[in-house]
Amino acid sequence: MAENSRSKLITEGVQRSPNRAMLRAVGFTDSDFTRPIIGVANAYSNLTPCNLGLNDLVERSQAAVRAAGGMPQVFGTITVSDGIAMGTEGMKYSLVSREVIADSIETVCNAESMDGVLAVGGCDKNMPGAMMAIARLNIPAIFVYGGTIKPGHLNGRDLTIVSAFEAVGQYSAKKITQEELLAVERNACPGAGACGGMYTANTMSSAIEAMGMSLPYSSTMAAVDEEKAESAAQSGGVLLDAVRHQLLPRQIMTRAAFENAIAVVMAVGGSTNAVLHLMAIAHCAQVPLTLDDFEVIRERTPVLCDLKPSGAHVTTEFHRAGGVPQVMKMLLAHGLVHGDALTITGKTIAETLAKVPEHPRPDQKVIRQWDQPLYPQGHLAIMRGNLATEGAVAKITGIKHVEITGPARVFDREEDCLAAILEGRIKRGDVLVIRYEGPRGGPGMREMLSPTSAIIGAGLGDAVGLITDGRFSGGTYGLVVGHVAPEAQVGGLIALIHEGDSVTIDAPKRILQLNLPEPEIARRRAAWQPPAPRYTRGVLAKYARLVSSASIGAVTDADVTRT
Repeated sequence: MAENSRSKLITEGVQRSPNRAMLRAVGFTDSDFTRPIIGVANAYSNLTPCNLGLNDLVERSQAAVRAAGGMPQVFGTITVSDGIAMGTEGMKYSLVSREVIADSIETVCNAESMDGVLAVGGCDKNMPGAMMAIARLNIPAIFVYGGTIKPGHLNGRDLTIVSAFEAVGQYSAKKITQEELLAVERNACPGAGACGGMYTANTMSSAIEAMGMSLPYSSTMAAVDEEKAESAAQSGGVLLDAVRHQLLPRQIMTRAAFENAIAVVMAVGGSTNAVLHLMAIAHCAQVPLTLDDFEVIRERTPVLCDLKPSGAHVTTEFHRAGGVPQVMKMLLAHGLVHGDALTITGKTIAETLAKVPEHPRPDQKVIRQWDQPLYPQGHLAIMRGNLATEGAVAKITGIKHVEITGPARVFDREEDCLAAILEGRIKRGDVLVIRYEGPRGGPGMREMLSPTSAIIGAGLGDAVGLITDGRFSGGTYGLVVGHVAPEAQVGGLIALIHEGDSVTIDAPKRILQLNLPEPEIARRRAAWQPPAPRYTRGVLAKYARLVSSASIGAVTDADVTRT
């Protein structure tokens, strides 16, 4: 057990009597003081369906921890709903919440000298937030995913939350009636669980499983199914074994583990947000990881899964087809994941996958056979060029046209761009530029699901491009480039684009370019002044002062010199 463990501290000498007195009040007896103390970080909220079922998983986990000889102590951490905040000023708090979650879990576990931590989360930010805290703490830990939502249904087709966003664009383009729009809204989300495609939540759960920090198959289970609760209980017992053997997160979250996670994200067609979050988690784990590493892995990893948003199927179908273990076994058989990487169970990846077949079942359509991939290379490309000298991230699959050169349509706020789309002011061939929405400029790096869904709904998905220093939802697809760095607020070239300038997005060449001569760029740069911060007090102001570039994960504890 760790030298600074709480159970050790509270059994040492007479001076620890006050500690024991406090714990007796919450149910400890004499024999309990020698047991490992396990923090259970609970992200439960009825604010969002993603986290609605977490209390049940916490109860099952607690019972398993007790049965295995530990003493669970539950504490809460915040969550916000990206889906509810999307397209509003409130979305600026989404990425901020990742830092608050990480900080809160680190704070409680260190303040109370926990022997281990079991984190239970169900949506976009409490998963990477929990993993960042786990990496910082480096005490035995396991992550329990709340599970995916089951799809909604309407007229014989599966619906997800993205269906509702796209229906807004369809309605604005007069392609559906208001009654049809309301029917989609009423049927899109049938109950508890995270958004049902390979959006950010299911992408991150898959990455965490691939990294070895959660149990096999747990990343794709439905929130309301009994197997999800059983997996949560099993996780409690596994964590106690890790405490006894002092199996620490940084022994698991190695460079090899991150490469495995990236390979799985590419193979399943995951969210662009995985780039940002894996960079941040690696930073906390002190594992060197750069944007270029994603590009190296992308080039050698095929997209094997036909999943929404750009594909046809939802995550519950992926689970029935074999889930992450099936994909990992295919990657392992072709040398694309590290089989010797360790997992929280104490087994290696190769040992964990020993009984998984190398080929997916022929009676399903979600996971392609190896020689018939959806795409021969990964879908998350790292873009460079004069508009992104630090890098940018594009999802380059699921679209007909992978390059565009067109006139810039420039917007300094997401809302202004959305209004232009809904009012029919965007034309085929345009390149939309949404700036001052980066980590510092927004602040908070909002996701642009509302405008990108409106583009799809209006039938312009293959006809326009979009670049932003903000982010995209995992539900976004199209010729879109996000995480543009340096961002506009710090003087990145995106700040110098004028309406009508020629901009090129070339996915095959991975180029993002403002087509202007250098003297004109220099003239504009000399005249540019940073706008005043949008917030001067409160959490958003603090975040803007601390946050790093998206190119290193938009973390708030980077050792960088601020200007």
